[in-house]
Amino acid sequence: MDTATALVDLFYWISIALMIAIHAGFLAYEMGVSRSKNVLATAMKNLLTFAVVVATFYFFGFWFYYAFQQFPYGGIDWEGAKVALPWSSAMGPNTSSEEGWMGTFWGAFALFAATTGSIMSGAVLERIRTSAFLILTVVLGSVVWIIAASWGWATNGWMLTEWGWHDFGAAGCVHLIAGAFTLGVLINLGPRIGRFINGVAVTIKPHNLPMTMLGLMLIFIGFFGFLMGCVVYLGAGNPIEGTTAFLNIFGAPTTLSAVAFSTLMGLSGGIIGAYVSSRGEPFWTISGGLAGVISVAPGMDLYHPALAFVIAMGGGMLIPFLGRFIERFGIDDVVGAVTVHGGCAVYGLVVSGFVLWGYPNVAGYPDVTPWGQAGGTLVMAALGFIPGYLISLLMKKMGTLRVPAEVEAAGLDLSEVPAEAYPESLSATGRPAA
Repeated sequence: MDTATALVDLFYWISIALMIAIHAGFLAYEMGVSRSKNVLATAMKNLLTFAVVVATFYFFGFWFYYAFQQFPYGGIDWEGAKVALPWSSAMGPNTSSEEGWMGTFWGAFALFAATTGSIMSGAVLERIRTSAFLILTVVLGSVVWIIAASWGWATNGWMLTEWGWHDFGAAGCVHLIAGAFTLGVLINLGPRIGRFINGVAVTIKPHNLPMTMLGLMLIFIGFFGFLMGCVVYLGAGNPIEGTTAFLNIFGAPTTLSAVAFSTLMGLSGGIIGAYVSSRGEPFWTISGGLAGVISVAPGMDLYHPALAFVIAMGGGMLIPFLGRFIERFGIDDVVGAVTVHGGCAVYGLVVSGFVLWGYPNVAGYPDVTPWGQAGGTLVMAALGFIPGYLISLLMKKMGTLRVPAEVEAAGLDLSEVPAEAYPESLSATGRPAA
């Protein structure tokens, strides 16, 4: 392996390590927002999400990325997808410059896949069966998400070649896919016991809000690894003379400088926007950072920092209102995943269509347009929602989606783990120990 290839390998190696911080953040975030009787079940679900998605993404998930880039326009690329089969020479130890980098590239994509499962995990807390959740997260992370990535997040993806789609930071194929899939599951899963009384939403308080806020800060750290994975790093092999060694996922030149500006301004604008619109409510305020980055994700390789700040501030201001709107339909989204990931992705993608209107794409593909961005948004929303709804509906009818009411009342730690998170001070039901 030559030096240039080794540098590419190192680049994605670092992005993988940073993205694992996202999962540490989701774990802390979701444990904090859970009640004390569900803390360990929540933690175990997050650990298993990471494990089962990484494994399934190796054995079959990565294949979809290479196979479906022109489907349905050009059919399935059976020949090109052979490189991602688990018995391919590229999918194991290999010192050649041509294939020796595949493990770190695959690893970055595997972490994206696991992130979609972690997004769903927080929304369905405290009442879903672990077995049902793991089936759903494999479908989401190792099938649905990667098909979305092959369509809208690849150099040859048909949403780019046919519609001029532009989504640098994966607002569509990660956040919207996960948010829409989660919405479909929540409709069938139903709310937690006591969440709605006579149609009125009742707040179920987190047992440890500071832990939730710390978890979100870890997610912010992990986002820098996430966005590293949205960059194609070529080392010394950049074929475009006079440009940097970095391309966006669609093959156009970019820089980490542009991404740093937009990411930090997105975090800042989102937090300020959410703080203002929620009147300083802690949960929404810190969720605003995530909302801000997702809102600017589609065009963060192109936005001026001041523009990124304004767009992010709008996304942060939006989430408390969208959260209350979803509640009106009796949907219990514990961490606001549909609101923050789904809602802000839609907002950011639609806004990008107008802000980037006419911006030229690579290789003579169609320019960015409002209708291309809006059409792609609808495709992503449908691709996420339909399988999430149908599979969870089947599980509901089979009685395998949700834990029994008595188990939910006692706490999932006793049935799904079983263990107690705080045996010295609190019982599993949250009452003072005798």
